[in-house]
Amino acid sequence: MTFIESITAASQAYNDALSAVAVQTGISLAVISLIISAISLWALAWKGIALWKAAGKKSVVWFIVLLVVNTVGILEILYIFIFSKMGGKKSANKKGRKR
Repeated sequence: MTFIESITAASQAYNDALSAVAVQTGISLAVISLIISAISLWALAWKGIALWKAAGKKSVVWFIVLLVVNTVGILEILYIFIFSKMGGKKSANKKGRKR
């Protein structure tokens, strides 16, 4: 199977799954696609903010976890508002001081 054929097969499987959900729920395919797009944008925004914050704190473990694990924004929100505030406070006097 070539790459193009596998992409076509995956696309067809995705469309079939969406159609099945649309039939079972009675919601149109366009609305389901819109909902999936909105959830994806929501998750992407939170992931970007959380990755930015983890990189700024030089937290390699959190950066990798946030990059790999997809929780539709839940883990990212928890990291931003709870976990990133845990840990030691950095001293503001470190810059510019010579000993």
